[in-house]
Amino acid sequence: MNFRRLLTVLGIALSAAMLAGQVRYLLDDPSIWPPDDFVEYWAAARLTLHGENPYDAAKLLPLQVAAGRDTDQAIMMWNPPWSLAVVLPLGLFSAREAQLLWLLANLAVIAFCGDRLWLQFGGRRDRRWIGWGLALGFMPTLFALQSGQIGPFLLLGAVLFLECERRGWHFAAGAATLLLAVKPHLAYLVWAAILCEAILRCRGRVILGGIAAGIVATLIPLALNPHLLDQYADAMANRPPSQWLTLTIGCLLRMALGTELFKLQFVSVLIGLAWFARHWLKARREWNWTEQLPLLLLVSFVTAPYGAWPFDMVLLLPAVVKLVLRRRMETNLALAAIDAACLIMNLFGAMSFAFIWVSPAILVVYIHGMRQNREAYAPPVLAASRSREAVPV
Repeated sequence: MNFRRLLTVLGIALSAAMLAGQVRYLLDDPSIWPPDDFVEYWAAARLTLHGENPYDAAKLLPLQVAAGRDTDQAIMMWNPPWSLAVVLPLGLFSAREAQLLWLLANLAVIAFCGDRLWLQFGGRRDRRWIGWGLALGFMPTLFALQSGQIGPFLLLGAVLFLECERRGWHFAAGAATLLLAVKPHLAYLVWAAILCEAILRCRGRVILGGIAAGIVATLIPLALNPHLLDQYADAMANRPPSQWLTLTIGCLLRMALGTELFKLQFVSVLIGLAWFARHWLKARREWNWTEQLPLLLLVSFVTAPYGAWPFDMVLLLPAVVKLVLRRRMETNLALAAIDAACLIMNLFGAMSFAFIWVSPAILVVYIHGMRQNREAYAPPVLAASRSREAVPV
């Protein structure tokens, strides 16, 4: 072993020892970085492992308070039953251990997604660190990590879907959408596109993969709690979340016309589906998931019926990475300005609803950036056609 390698090994060993000390310190002092939304997943997993109802607020609250969450109301996990398969391992650990493991898992997921998105959209391999930086520096990513939300795993579902589609693994691509189905309303246009493509190109394997993964993921918690599906249906029917005034068009309509009119939340979905019908008719012949998925996620988020929180905007990362790779100064500056504004708002303690402008702003920047990219190649073609027209016969 040469001297450089010896120094490297010693440096890694020292770093590992320091990290272990910090982890032990964090385990011993829950007042440092107290748990936030993470407790909804941990408590639901804990109850499921013991065969109890993970959608029962009366049973969730004592667990969440004991875990260190300062609340007098239970933080509900409204995600469908198959989502429990993703978070179930958390229930095997104490709340503090699970919180740190959840943070580590989310960091690994975000780094992986940044890396794959950079390469999928044509970034150079020797500069893949830029993809990591974009993923970890995107403010919604930090919101998700700080709160302990599940958004990074939704992003992982989108990235794995793209990766499997690119390799021609259609069944696996469908299975990857299980992670998107943790919050299916935030990617509803992706489901519409998968269905349309399956009909047009006879790609039923994608749908079969999704159904198979969904069944397996539902059977896992169902084996521990046979009444799970009934409990979820009862919770959604009789105890719907009162916090569904989120960053959506429907929310604005309810504020203007009456908060009791919950059906207004779905007006935006009709707008999104109308846009998708027109877009599909134009793009179906040359449909490419790498090109289309960022836009579908953007429009789905902007027109989502409910539950579009600031930390969920991590789903917009594919559009951000794709834009940055277009290397247009004005769009990159616009993205940087949006991210800086989010940081400033967060430092000043802005409420979640104040971020309602962010996803529409990114959508506008994305459409403008993609249009500029297409027009950049138009002038030579037009010039060539004019030169041919000028040649006398």
